[in-house]
Formats: sequence, C-alpha cells, structure tokens
Amino acid sequence: MSSNLQFTAEDRATLVQTAKRFATQAMAPHVNAWDEAGEFPRALHLQAGELGLLGLGYPEHLGGTPAPWRMRNVMSQTLARFGGSGGVMASLFTHNIALPPVLKHGSGELQNEVIPPVLRGERIAALGITEPGAGSDVAALRTAARLDGDQYVVDGEKVFITSGMRCDWITLAVRTDPTSKGAHGISMLVVPCNAPGVSRSRLQKMGWHCSDTAQLRFDGVRVPARNLLGDEGAGFRMIMTNFNGERLAMSAIALGFAQACFDEALAWARQRNTFGAPLIERQVIRHKFMDMQMRIQSTQAWLDTLGGRVDEGDDGSDWVAQVCLLKNHATQAMQFCADAAVQILGGMGFMRGTVSERVYREVKVMMIGGGAEEIMKELAARQSSL
Repeated sequence: MSSNLQFTAEDRATLVQTAKRFATQAMAPHVNAWDEAGEFPRALHLQAGELGLLGLGYPEHLGGTPAPWRMRNVMSQTLARFGGSGGVMASLFTHNIALPPVLKHGSGELQNEVIPPVLRGERIAALGITEPGAGSDVAALRTAARLDGDQYVVDGEKVFITSGMRCDWITLAVRTDPTSKGAHGISMLVVPCNAPGVSRSRLQKMGWHCSDTAQLRFDGVRVPARNLLGDEGAGFRMIMTNFNGERLAMSAIALGFAQACFDEALAWARQRNTFGAPLIERQVIRHKFMDMQMRIQSTQAWLDTLGGRVDEGDDGSDWVAQVCLLKNHATQAMQFCADAAVQILGGMGFMRGTVSERVYREVKVMMIGGGAEEIMKELAARQSSL
C-alpha cells in the first residue's frame, strides 16, 4: 500500500477545488431526487472519470493518476463533506475496493481489460465477499469455483454487494479447494457480470437509497481461468490486505460527513431565531459545536498521521491496528455529529432532504461495513499482540 509520491500544498488546493466543485455542482443538487429514484445516472461515473477522480491512485499506463494516500483521503473527505450522500460515495467508488486486488495480483492482460474502462467511468466494478452465511467470518465462505479445463465454474451467492445491480465486473472471493473449510482454500476471481448464470436481486436499505445493493447468485457461471488473481488458495490474504485500504478510505469519508453535519447545523444556528436571538447565541448550542469540533479535529489529526505513515512505507502491524481503531473513531465521530446536528436543527432535522437527516440514517452502515466495531477492536488487539 505504501507510496512515497510527493503531495504539495498546491496539489492539495487543486484537488480540493476540483472535488468540491464536482460535489457541489454534480452531486449535491440531485441527491434528494436520486434517493427517491433509488439510483443515480451512470453518466456520473463518466463525469468523475473525465475529471480524474476515479483514477486517483492508479498507474498512468492504466489511465490513472499516481497519488499518495494523503491525497486520496483529501478527495474522499471533500466529496463526502460537500456532496452529502453516502449512497453516491458508496457506488461511485466501489472500484476502489474491487480493483486493488486486480492491480496487485492480476495478469497484465487482465489489468488492461478491466481497469482502464472502469477508471474512465465506462464500466463499473464491485467486490463480492459477504455471503448469507459468512459476513465478518470470511474464512467460512462457501461460494465454490472448480476448474474445468481452461475455465472455472462458479456456484454460490453473495449478499450486501454495493453496485451489485449495475456492476460489469465483480472481484469475487471463492473456495477453490473444497477439502479446506478455512482460509487456505480461498481464491480471488474476476467475474464478468454478463456471463450466463449470474442473477441479481435488489435489496432495500435504511440508507444509501441511491446506491444499489444486491444479492447475487452464481449458477454454473463459467469464467476464464486467466481471471484468477495470483495463485489458488492465496485469496484470504488478498482480502485482509484489501480491507486496510477500504477502512482508511471509510475513515476519510466518515470525517467528511461529520464536517457536513457541522456545516449544516452551524448555518442553521446562525439564521434560526429563538426567543428573539439567533440560536448560535445560546451557550448550550455553542458547546454542542465545540463537542463536534473535538471529534472532528482529533479524527483529522489521526487520519493525516496514518496517511503519512503509509505513504512513507509504514504499513506494519501497528499501522493496521491504528487503522482499525481510526475507523471506529471516525464513524463514532460521524455518529455524534449527525446526532448533534439533528438535535440543533430540531424539527427540520427530522425532515427528509437535510444532510444531517440523511447522514443520521447512513451512519450505521459505516460503523458495520468494512468491519464492524467489535471486529475492529479485536483485530486491533491482536495486531498489537495483546
């Protein structure tokens, strides 16, 4: 994961300007309508691709822009803060959890086939790990892939798959060794979603309404053997490593949403008059904002530190433990700020269409997705040799 690419103040300012403009013009004005529709246009992928937002952190020869983690975190945080939609963020950037294993372990031929069209926004990539009977316990997954000549035949199902209804490619965790019931029998396979035998069912959710989430079935799906990532049986380690980047990105996004709640609540408190004075003049309200800032600033400092460490090549056990704890801290900060913002907005905070109401509903999936709080604490403890 490490990157020693330079990241200047000018780079940061340019990226923030680009991401903020995209969020405020292409995302925020349409989010309510997209939530009601249950989806957003695929054209948004093309817009983000043209601006280079989808390709940030990927090699130039595949159509990306190499960038350190600190730069990627800034983009995620800015888009979340000014776009105000977890649903858009989840589906627009699912490739950032689907493509890293392809980039690290796929053949050059497979990389060239899959990655460039996704970074341009022409195709959508998703990740398939979770199953109805195996969530956090990845080693218990049962979706099977057996080799038949020069093809794998895939049977099984996945659930809670972000972009599952629209994805063109899915990076799929499968069991290639039926004699192994644990981690050693798991492999990673890139599956084209237009292959015969792939079926999908839309799932209804508490939040992320404009992000499609699906249950997928694979019934005798034939996949070229060249679509295997790395060696058979090496998939579990790929999955665990991939989670680290996902959790760091989720921390940045959660921070952006915490800031979005702060921004909306502050604007409301300044213009809302109660008993002859603006709400912001009430001491109890000002203290709520300070409680929010305590959590926002501590999350920012922690995120910047861990981004800097991985950019310098420090991604060992302690770093992994810190990322797990940061993910918990960032999503708890998001939860606190969403709750405080809804309270400050009062009745308006209960209305559909406010950012705070949306984030309030969406915070739980951030606390569960990518590794639930309880799993994060235990993993952090083990990485810390406790």
